[in-house]
Amino acid sequence: MSGRRLWTLMRREALATLRDPFTITILIAAPLAALLVFGFVLSTEVSHLALGVLDASDTPASRRLVADLAATGTFDPRPYASRAALEHALVAGDVNVAVVVPPDFAREFGGAGGVTAPEIQVLYDGGEAVLAGNAEAYLRRLLSATAVRINTERYASPGQRPGGIEVVTRAAFNPRLDGKPFMVAGTFGFVLSFLTVLITAVSIVNERLTGTFEQLQVTPATAVEILLGKILPLGAVFTFDVVLMVLVAGYALQVWPAGSMLFFIIVSAFYVLVSLALGVIISATSATAAEAVQKSVLFSVPLVQLSGFMFPLRSMPRLVRWIAQAFPATHYISVSRAIYLRGQGPLTLLPELGLIAMFGVLMMAYALRSIEARR
Repeated sequence: MSGRRLWTLMRREALATLRDPFTITILIAAPLAALLVFGFVLSTEVSHLALGVLDASDTPASRRLVADLAATGTFDPRPYASRAALEHALVAGDVNVAVVVPPDFAREFGGAGGVTAPEIQVLYDGGEAVLAGNAEAYLRRLLSATAVRINTERYASPGQRPGGIEVVTRAAFNPRLDGKPFMVAGTFGFVLSFLTVLITAVSIVNERLTGTFEQLQVTPATAVEILLGKILPLGAVFTFDVVLMVLVAGYALQVWPAGSMLFFIIVSAFYVLVSLALGVIISATSATAAEAVQKSVLFSVPLVQLSGFMFPLRSMPRLVRWIAQAFPATHYISVSRAIYLRGQGPLTLLPELGLIAMFGVLMMAYALRSIEARR
């Protein structure tokens, strides 16, 4: 090995890297962004989690209980008038945790011996297993502490140890708190977002470098025809991949959609076209295949960390949740988990479906414009 040749190659690579502003930005910004996101955003701490409350007792003791839950900042209680309304909110994803205070809650404190342990029912969405377990632990601690304070102030005799609250829990949608359904439903979003963008961007850039894409642009074909000719065949392939993934997840992992499989495949097929359009946009702004790969990988960082793929959005700071709404993957993963875990249908998912459609229109329009600009 020649040290001189090695030094020459190292110097050449260093100069080439320093001359590329995009690569320098990736090398410096991506590790720092990942560090900040992992350290600050991706926390399993429960904070300002929407908490459904059905207060069937409606007494000073029960109202004190709800007020103490709100005072910590851990939960944001939302009152519901009936059990049906509370369960509907849980199914719709408006709340992830719910507390049911029974009608005889206040009377339970004054039972035999002066102090008894009233029961409180806690319902939570077992689909997000990690968040559900943390929320249950927080609720148990807060409810027990509040009950002790109420008993001490109102019922406990001198020298008598005040009692707590017996918490009865039930996990909805995923009673065993199995993490596989949560990850399987999110994996569709990651695969259909990252791989579609990467493959489309790299393939079109390579066609441009070999001159085949420019040859296509000088034909009588319109920009719309070129765009559809590029994304529809790939869209069909990735839709077939979705079907295969559903079957493999069902037979190998025993994870099937709780809702309509056909509805899930249709939504996934449309989202594939959205991701493919983003791949066209990345290719139009990339000079080489390497740059297209770098941009696709950079796109995957917020995709994994901020879209809810691995970590529940509800545990992230409010500002970060707002930023996450700008990613189409966030809404697709939300729809995917709603169908897979809660069995929701088109009517209840209209807001999320509308946002995906809006992103689709914007991405297609921008991709079409990028093709027309190069003609």
